[in-house]
Amino acid sequence: MTQTVVAVGRDASFKDIVRLMEQWKVSALPVLAGEGRVIGVVSEADLLPKEEFRDSDPDRFTQLERLGDLAKAGALTAGELMTSPAVTVHASASLAEAARIMAQRRVKRLPVVGETGLLEGLVSRADLLKVFLRPDEEIADEVRREIVSSVFRASPEPLSVEVVDGRVTLTGTVRDTSLVPVAARLIRAVEGVVDVECHLTGPAPR
Repeated sequence: MTQTVVAVGRDASFKDIVRLMEQWKVSALPVLAGEGRVIGVVSEADLLPKEEFRDSDPDRFTQLERLGDLAKAGALTAGELMTSPAVTVHASASLAEAARIMAQRRVKRLPVVGETGLLEGLVSRADLLKVFLRPDEEIADEVRREIVSSVFRASPEPLSVEVVDGRVTLTGTVRDTSLVPVAARLIRAVEGVVDVECHLTGPAPR
């Protein structure tokens, strides 16, 4: 997450919000109450109805009213503009959880909150994608150490683990081929993994 987060209080004015977005090159701001509790998020989408309302086209006005944006067109403060309650993610959540929330709620960023609900940072789609820049050798080391050594501890010979551009390939002989899908699922959960191929066979018949 990004720990330096620009946020506003519920009384922040429309112009102050626009000014901050332009100054910090962000498209949304958490809205805080008290000592830093996240109560909502105000985004560019929340601000646009005011510009839409300036258009005197009757059809455009009707559309605004139908979408429920007419109130936001007249809003003057963050408290009136914000989308609430805010969609947030806990600081201890995994990257997969954060990505799932973003996809399900169709948001581009999530305020990150701690145990008491206070703002700790902000995670964006770009932050989640950075994990795929993880070096291949680092991924390979984790797969060998955390997964292969425990799932296939009884293998008759060491397994080959190769990682190229995030794609993991396992090669070798294992005693129990029923564990192959388990290993593949665990490897897919490793940060930075793009795909998994398992070329694992059982021991040759005697």
